[in-house]
Amino acid sequence: MRPERFDHIIREALREDRAGRDITTRLLVDPSVTARARIIIKEKAVVCGLEIACRVFQMIDKTVRCSFLCADGKEVPAGAKVLFLRGRARSLLSGERTALNFLGYLSGVATNARNYVRAVRPCKARILDTRKTTPGLRGLEKYAVRCGGAFNHRRGLSDMVLVKDNHRWICRNRMAVGAMVRHLRRSTRQTIEFEVDDLQEFKEALAAGPDIILLDNMNGRQLRQAVSLRNKRKSGKRPLLEASGGITLRNVRRIAQTGVDRISVGALTHSRRSIDVSMEFVD
Repeated sequence: MRPERFDHIIREALREDRAGRDITTRLLVDPSVTARARIIIKEKAVVCGLEIACRVFQMIDKTVRCSFLCADGKEVPAGAKVLFLRGRARSLLSGERTALNFLGYLSGVATNARNYVRAVRPCKARILDTRKTTPGLRGLEKYAVRCGGAFNHRRGLSDMVLVKDNHRWICRNRMAVGAMVRHLRRSTRQTIEFEVDDLQEFKEALAAGPDIILLDNMNGRQLRQAVSLRNKRKSGKRPLLEASGGITLRNVRRIAQTGVDRISVGALTHSRRSIDVSMEFVD
């Protein structure tokens, strides 16, 4: 990751917190005072966002020095020390909350992703995120998903073709499934994914030969049937099969056991819980 890509987000966060006008710190702390501090993860978690946290402090004060005590993507126990800071006390105090917010938030996404990845082992299914992300923060959230060991689906609408149910509804009087896929094949070299809601639509899509078929909100029986039909296909393209819709930690293993290749989970990003982190000054 290149943390400088997210400087505009960090600047906005610092502006939101009015870090440059920290009245309490300015009234109490002499500008010449220097200090050392450590950042602690207060619960078991997958760490993510250390470079972003460091960049917060250095955007306030370029003289702040950061020593990384672990790497993003590492799972640590409660109480783990992950970052050591040295610099002007004013700078450390003014950047504290913004840095901790980023670190706790991104570690929460990474930890959530790791829980899903662990839940499907040893099945072959990959866990993927979706575009159900916080507006403006997609790049950070998708980075955190990777730190958790899961994979990124498309970043934006231009990355691949994904025909959803609303596309099919708009085109319903003009193109059937097969005609739609053939038109897309003639028009682009990008990966084509096609969403279906039931086995009849699946059979039509399978015959048309997209690269990936998205099985939306199908139950376990339907998923197993779709996998069987795909595996029995003797000629033509054998697309990857992706399950999506209503995926939780309680049911993701059962879904993976149906034999699908991919499971896309909006909850990786939209239902994460921030990890508790703190900063402590030391002598």
